[in-house]
Amino acid sequence: MKIDEEIFHTSHPQHKLKLQYTETPFICDGCKEAGIGLNYKCEQCEFDLHKACAVSAPVIIHPFYRKCDFRFYERPPGTAMRICDACRNDILGFVFHCNRCGFDLHPCCANLPQVLDDGEHNFYLCLKLSSSCHRCGGKGPGWSYRSECRNYNLHVSCVKELLMESWQAMYLNVDNNKMRELQTRIPSLKGHHKGKARKVRKCCQIAAGAVRVIVSAILGDPTAIIGAAVGALISN
Repeated sequence: MKIDEEIFHTSHPQHKLKLQYTETPFICDGCKEAGIGLNYKCEQCEFDLHKACAVSAPVIIHPFYRKCDFRFYERPPGTAMRICDACRNDILGFVFHCNRCGFDLHPCCANLPQVLDDGEHNFYLCLKLSSSCHRCGGKGPGWSYRSECRNYNLHVSCVKELLMESWQAMYLNVDNNKMRELQTRIPSLKGHHKGKARKVRKCCQIAAGAVRVIVSAILGDPTAIIGAAVGALISN
């Protein structure tokens, strides 16, 4: 699919937005969520849009909600605060909303792949958790990614939270103690598996791969290069 190098967008009609690739984190001026990698940027105004936000379809259907028609809005409809049904974060800007069912999705969440592949393992997007999230220990609402072996689960919301904390550490000169704390926020899988050492070692490898590919998917970066860099910080 061809990607336009320059576009006009109704949210920023005064200037063209140019496609660029950045390894520096940004906050999308459309959905107000974090981003990295490919984005559309106004160099005159420091205005940034995720690629998913800049080229959103007017209506989409999601595999999790096949009876819903999600329409794109630049502002959340209605007066009540709305929450993304995927990541459980507040809706502060661009959103896909189903008027009939009331579901809401950030554009990047709506575009999360159903299957992720880190080169060795597959991770599957799930509407509900069947076992505890490896980071928060809960089975609360929100989407998650589950490893092929079904032993490793991560809420999309938990990865987003870890991501923001890691960026604060990297870009706001947080002290070394804080860095070490972040590096242990996702515990070792050894305590979660019984059996031979080989099986434990394999699950630990899956855990590291999961963080990297999920980070890449959430940020909308298809190369996984940035996900590997950020994932290395929060999965050590």
